[in-house]
Amino acid sequence: MRLPIKSGWLLVLPFLLLVGGLFLGPILNVLWISVTDPTPGLDNYAQLGSSDTLRRILWTTLRVCAICTAFSVILGYSIAYAMVHATGPAQSRMLGLLLISFWISVLVRTFSWLMLLGRNGVVNSTLDALGIISAPIPFMRNELGVLIGMVHYMVPYAVLPIFAAMQSIDGRVVQASRSLGGSGAQTFWRIYLPLTKPGVVAASLVVFIINLGFYVIPAVLGGGKVLMVAEYISVQVLITLQWGTAAMLAAILLFGVLALMFIMSRFMKLSTVFGGART
Repeated sequence: MRLPIKSGWLLVLPFLLLVGGLFLGPILNVLWISVTDPTPGLDNYAQLGSSDTLRRILWTTLRVCAICTAFSVILGYSIAYAMVHATGPAQSRMLGLLLISFWISVLVRTFSWLMLLGRNGVVNSTLDALGIISAPIPFMRNELGVLIGMVHYMVPYAVLPIFAAMQSIDGRVVQASRSLGGSGAQTFWRIYLPLTKPGVVAASLVVFIINLGFYVIPAVLGGGKVLMVAEYISVQVLITLQWGTAAMLAAILLFGVLALMFIMSRFMKLSTVFGGART
């Protein structure tokens, strides 16, 4: 006897429960620790108003994430624009190179930047040999090095949704604008850019959310001088053993992401945003 289509959910229900438990369980545990360790209450969250260190770390995280998102989306938009206007074989090669970047470990990329941007790295050595600089440029142990590494890692994540949005544009719309006397700049700013807005919004949202949890790149390229939330959580868990503070910061990140998603759904339909950037 053939089972109804809806009964097929019974086959995957155990796996859904398992995944739900493995996903929701740790999150609920973190939320519980944030209000019970070391004592029950909201003392951990009260630190946000009394601790200058926590406020500085949160501000550094938001600032670095915002700057990285802006540069990643701008560079990603440029790359996507070049890809969508390339010919068939060239576009395939560009897309292939972009996808290959996802397979390279973040550790490999980070240590590569150490070799390139160190005091005696390739960049400083080349500039010194050309007589452009008299002293090494401090790329490492500051926000500049962290931003370079983060932007380099996040650009491919920005390219794909923007590229998908650009591919969905009907070329006849652009041709109609040009035939009506619109210049290239006018066509881009008034027609092309608004049509790609769903992809830009989706890319910005994805990049910013991933940036919030960055650990390896700030820890290695920042050298402890650019302390972001993820690295500070690691310090609280592994060194100072202040699990309540670490859980509180993790909860703040979770609430921040949920709030961002709510704002996007409130003022712009997320189905439209991600639907227009669907590959």
